[in-house]
Amino acid sequence: MASPASGGAGGLKRARGTPMAKGAGVWAVLAAALLAAACATPPQPPQAESGPGAAEPAADAFTSQPLRHLRGRKLKPMPVEALNVKTRCSFRDELGTRGKLDLHVSEAVVKRFSADVNIAKRGSCRFDLKSFTQAEKLPAVLLADEASGCTVRMWQQDKGVTVAFNGCAAQCSGDAFSYLWPILVEPGSGRCF
Repeated sequence: MASPASGGAGGLKRARGTPMAKGAGVWAVLAAALLAAACATPPQPPQAESGPGAAEPAADAFTSQPLRHLRGRKLKPMPVEALNVKTRCSFRDELGTRGKLDLHVSEAVVKRFSADVNIAKRGSCRFDLKSFTQAEKLPAVLLADEASGCTVRMWQQDKGVTVAFNGCAAQCSGDAFSYLWPILVEPGSGRCF
């Protein structure tokens, strides 16, 4: 019976000069070089001179550039005004989402708020003023439900009022909240979409 040292059956020793022995030597040298490179420390960056003759970095090296499509426009900030809107509306879109909104805000104080949105094949979301407390009036009306973390924000921009929902999965069934979009209201006509 041959012993493992003799290279017989079950032995681990290989003869010198075989392709496996030459390849193993190359891999061993490569592994040692990589190990040595990994242990090396990178060179330290040059220290800035801190004396009266030291050059100061350019303060305006990075300046804000207006976007190309905004250049030349005279944009004004949105005025901060108390929100006033009153509507009872319903809407339906091409995907089958249906909704109803009952909203009355006077001088940024919410008097009435109820929203019901049914999203086809996803579920529905229901919001009622009884579940919320008004946390802010300006610059936007903010309703907050402390128990669920849901917030409803309302603001007027240009000629429309936006009612947006954030963190309101508890007020929705199924996966409806993932597909819930803000409700837009036209204050003059009272239409919503």
